[in-house]
This record gives sequence, structure tokens and C-alpha cells, in this order.
Amino acid sequence: MDHPDGDADDAEPAADPLERALHTARALILGDLAARDVADPDVVSLVEDAVTHRRWWVEQWPEGADYVTGLVAQDVQDALLERHGRWPLCPVCDTGDPHALGVEPELGADPHWVCEAAGVVVARVGALGGGAYGTDGPAGDPNGTGGPAGADPA
Repeated sequence: MDHPDGDADDAEPAADPLERALHTARALILGDLAARDVADPDVVSLVEDAVTHRRWWVEQWPEGADYVTGLVAQDVQDALLERHGRWPLCPVCDTGDPHALGVEPELGADPHWVCEAAGVVVARVGALGGGAYGTDGPAGDPNGTGGPAGADPA
């Protein structure tokens, strides 16, 4: 049935910007987890917990919607450290102890995974699978091998 304004009852309403930010964050983090083969059900539950927590946060500070992706990435990273170990491991450094990538900016829009030891951007959050970064830098191919992000450097 159509409404007087011409919209159909079954038409989806325009998504709330806060919900859109949360759904985008969830999708990007799940994509990174899947790219690194760690998207097990218990890990997906960690993502859901982080999104739930950040929903409250962004409702209190709607201007922070642009920051939700990086915050959810950090929340998941912290939860994984407690339960499973460091994630995502740095694909750039092949010497020394394995270390996790960091999220930069810590509180800002357009978050990236970075190797703080080497000082390089590895990928945008959501692009650990490679290719999504394009030619902006090493993120699409952090190893310079033409292989996927996260592959062992040759």
C-alpha cells in the first residue's frame, strides 16, 4: 500500500546516520577478521559486543560517528588480546618479535592499520584483505610482492 507521499509501506526508511556508522564499522572489522582467518563465531561475538558498547557511546556523542570504526577496531583488538592474542599481526616486519598493528588515528575519521615499529600504513581499517586501498600506498600490497595483505614477506 502506498502512503500519500508516494512511499510504499515496504520501502526501507532512510538509515539513521548513527546506525549506518555502526553497521559500517561492523562490516569493516568483520572483513578484516575474515581476511586474517580469525572470524570464528566467538570472535564475531566480540565484534557484536564492541558495536553494542559503541552504540551507547555514539548516542551520547553523535558528532563522534566518524570515529566509531576506529574505536570498534581498537575494542575488538583489546578483546582479542585478552582471549586469543595479538591481532592483526604485522605483515611488514619480518624480524624481531611478532607484534600487532595499531589503529591510527586513535580517535579520528578514516582509521588505518599501521605498523608503529616501521612507521608505515598497512591498510585502511576494513582493507586488510588487500586491493581495497588502491594505489594510495603500501596498504594494498604491504609486502611489495603482489600477494594479499598479511602474506609472509618474501
